[in-house]
Amino acid sequence: MKIYAVGGAIRDTLMGLPVHDIDYVVVGSSVDEMIAKGFRPVGKDFPVFLHPDTQAEYALARTERKTGQGYKGFHFYADPSVTLEQDLERRDLTINAMAREVDVDGKQFGPIIDPYNGQEDLAAKIFRHVSDAFAEDPLRLLRIARFAARFPEFRVADATMTALKAIVQSGELNALSAERIWQELARGLVASKPMHLFQVLLNTGAAKTILPASLGTSLAEELFREELITHYESASNNLEERCAITLMHLPVSEIRSWADGVRMPIEVRDFCEIFAQLRDVMDQFPNGKFQAVDILAWFNRADIWRKPDRGLVLLNLGQKLGMPVSSFIAAMRNAQAINTAEIIAGIEAQDRSNGERIGGAFESARLAAIAQALQV
Repeated sequence: MKIYAVGGAIRDTLMGLPVHDIDYVVVGSSVDEMIAKGFRPVGKDFPVFLHPDTQAEYALARTERKTGQGYKGFHFYADPSVTLEQDLERRDLTINAMAREVDVDGKQFGPIIDPYNGQEDLAAKIFRHVSDAFAEDPLRLLRIARFAARFPEFRVADATMTALKAIVQSGELNALSAERIWQELARGLVASKPMHLFQVLLNTGAAKTILPASLGTSLAEELFREELITHYESASNNLEERCAITLMHLPVSEIRSWADGVRMPIEVRDFCEIFAQLRDVMDQFPNGKFQAVDILAWFNRADIWRKPDRGLVLLNLGQKLGMPVSSFIAAMRNAQAINTAEIIAGIEAQDRSNGERIGGAFESARLAAIAQALQV
């Protein structure tokens, strides 16, 4: 029984990057032996175990055979006879198919085991698939798109690009779960160069399947891509901001439809929709002469009364992108500063339990405060 650190931990160490998680592969062992040594089985699709002390995950070396559609359509074979090289052969990229032995304390020792020349591709900054089995797993297309955003100096090998296109043409992208699609896209969006994520999707033809139709069409235009890159560089790498920037030119209905389709978290979806609506208001008044009623409508949609911090983040993002939001910021301060006690006191006593009457009074006061801010 031998244990190896594999995959991203080896890659990131060679690149001088911090290593947060380590994947371990166990060669020459069995389910019974792992349990006997105190490891707790957790894997449903293949044998994965938690270390009795560290709770780190250890997987038995395994091979796989395609049996159905999607990234779950595989039969895994784990046995003491499966070699490390066989296990590494089933991995996606050569730079992720390296390993190094670890001792009982989890410390790495000995040479890097690199049967598929991952170190050469790492030095040459190339994403290259390990074997022909690569094209059997549609999730790998999204993983490479995400890697392209994280490591923008890398290029996709020609043969690997052909394999990615084969995944698209096979129709297997349709078998991916919404959750996995969002997970990979979200990780790519917060990487250093998110446009590289979209470029892979465009180059492979996957954009038509994965992205909203309007976004895919816009991304095909160089001017739009350049504008998007500029916006990404102007804002933070916060997921909500990156996602809002990406989708801000889409109709809210299309944002909602796509967000629900990929199971986007509700708070991210709402942020994107509200920001798109802010951009709509900006487009309606290109001269910056906004109407108080339109500003109030956006404030209500953004729910700045209960979520003032989010409202300010949205407006600050607009400011970073060059939108004339100074009037909105001033109006927000004015509207939030109104004296609620005075408003309620101004309502007839018999109406103070009437929610509609109270709501109308607040609406009028907020509208007046916004109008006052616009006059300054």
